[in-house]
Amino acid sequence: MILPLAEAARAEFAHSTTYLNTATCGVLPRSAVAEVRELAEAAGAGTAAGFGDFGRVGLVRDSFARLVGVASDRVAIGSSVATHVGLVAAALPAGAEVLCPEGEFASVINPFVVRGDLKVRFVPLEELAGSVGPGTALVALSAVQSADGRTADLPALREAAAGCGARMLVDATQAVGWLPFDASPYAYTVTAGYKWLLGARGASYLTVSEEAQHTLTPLHAGWLAAEPGWEATYGPMPQLASGARRFDESPAFLAYHAAAPSLALLERIGIDAVHAHDTALAARYRAGLDRLGHEPVPGDSPIVAVPGLAGRQPELLAAGIATAARAGALRASFHLYNTEADVDRLLNALSG
Repeated sequence: MILPLAEAARAEFAHSTTYLNTATCGVLPRSAVAEVRELAEAAGAGTAAGFGDFGRVGLVRDSFARLVGVASDRVAIGSSVATHVGLVAAALPAGAEVLCPEGEFASVINPFVVRGDLKVRFVPLEELAGSVGPGTALVALSAVQSADGRTADLPALREAAAGCGARMLVDATQAVGWLPFDASPYAYTVTAGYKWLLGARGASYLTVSEEAQHTLTPLHAGWLAAEPGWEATYGPMPQLASGARRFDESPAFLAYHAAAPSLALLERIGIDAVHAHDTALAARYRAGLDRLGHEPVPGDSPIVAVPGLAGRQPELLAAGIATAARAGALRASFHLYNTEADVDRLLNALSG
């Protein structure tokens, strides 16, 4: 059943601030808070339920796979985007060219930069597709830029990469949860679960295409990377798990128990409905900024950055309005628990 968005938001969220900072960290739904509390209390009581539930982790993997349009066996679970990107960086041969946008989020580029023997080339986001060349091994970028909400022209990049035989790594952290996103065309995608997916830090997702799975070595393989599971807890594993599960990290159970109801909520509401709601609020904010004489970074995502206003962030926070200061800009981000009244409160504060 698809829930009306307003009804779902009223039932699931209890934040006390005007929270316009999802691009930094999302608000946990009540049901996710209850799951975390239940697991923590069981762990404190020393009962078996406090160990964490691998079945719950499997449900989260399946739910995320549906949200991004791939089979579950293409999804590996982990703890951070940088760890997933590190697997990809480790797989590249010395001298390989990695093409990235200027100003890209650090977790997407640092694993390549610190290798020291890769050619990491940076160009403006708008010039990325035209900069892919025969020597490009990988294009690594965010679908939506964290600093200012600009969206990449992914179709043009896919065409350019395919024409040169390059693979793509797309960080979908600032996209999945509000933007309909299909991970299937990409060799690799990475997504943190604590922003638009309404989870907690410690849950992240790596998708690997069937064609690209042979390119990665599961460098942090524990017993979870083995096909027999519990039968491989001691000694060398007899066989790697099939599919992307071989790239799993040991799950942070508190985060994955929280993720289960959060992803289920997004599925019940529907990403199309969330997209329409979030972008409508951002459009209202952009129109209000224009009336106030402020010029935000152009775009149509629910992340809106206004250069030169970063210094207003502390006073807004003191007034109970949560935003962020990023790269000299004031960044506001709007999600399913926000309302038109939230937008208007921010605009009223900025006009004062």
